[in-house]
Amino acid sequence: MIAIRGLTKRYRDVLAVDEVSLEVPSGSVCGLLGRNGAGKTTTFKCLLGFAQPERGEVRFNGVPRTPATFASLGYVPERPAHYGWLTVAQHLEFARRTQPSYDAAFASELLATFRLDPRKKSSRLSKGQQTALSLILALAHRPQILILDEPASGLDPLMQRVVLDLLIDAGTSGATILLSSHQIGQIDRAADRVAIMRDGKIVLAGVLDDLREAARIVEATFIGSVPDLGGLERTMRVEQIGTSIRVHANSDAAAVTARLGALGAAGVRVVDRSLEDVFLDAVGDGEGAV
Repeated sequence: MIAIRGLTKRYRDVLAVDEVSLEVPSGSVCGLLGRNGAGKTTTFKCLLGFAQPERGEVRFNGVPRTPATFASLGYVPERPAHYGWLTVAQHLEFARRTQPSYDAAFASELLATFRLDPRKKSSRLSKGQQTALSLILALAHRPQILILDEPASGLDPLMQRVVLDLLIDAGTSGATILLSSHQIGQIDRAADRVAIMRDGKIVLAGVLDDLREAARIVEATFIGSVPDLGGLERTMRVEQIGTSIRVHANSDAAAVTARLGALGAAGVRVVDRSLEDVFLDAVGDGEGAV
């Protein structure tokens, strides 16, 4: 389990992380989404001790972060940094010697899966191969907790799918996973929970299916004119175009559908929302990358 309470980090006049609280249960894969500069990478740095927060608490599996807890943790940084003069095999040998739970057979399996040449120096690896090496080093000791910042960066679509499958398998086996990605589709496929950041804050978090359900929209068309909605617009966001309305149902799609039908709507339908829709609702749909 990962538990974050009130995490705050400032860089001079910039409040990069603002009272962030988040809990990721054991066995869950949580996707952290946000535009560039939202605070995702800084949050990861604070979790791992690479940046010192002004205040806040981080616990891994119920205990405060200490050097000993890192033995059960795997990390993939946004920009992999390896020893350029070492070969892939030498990196793995170093990991074997320093990680008590290192699984050599699993490491060899991952090496074959990512098609890395163990004789190749890391300085000669492509961006995608650098990422693959980081993933192997993060996964080979079968950690209880994984923190992954853009874990599929630079990989081709086939290898991206392999990475997502590995993360799903790790979560199913009980690992706790927190990852970020610029590709919402990757989060949608691998994660069962999502947290969305904006301007250093968590603005939305929860089980992915629940967030999708809460974001559903009910569309209805009336003949003639739209009748009085009986105060519906006071509790829910209602958009009207001519004789058609869109109601942001807030998890009450069935009740809203029945109510609009009783008001004489000629056609009523429930519109399911994607994770991208949920994200845009939370951060706005203006310019800016995830």
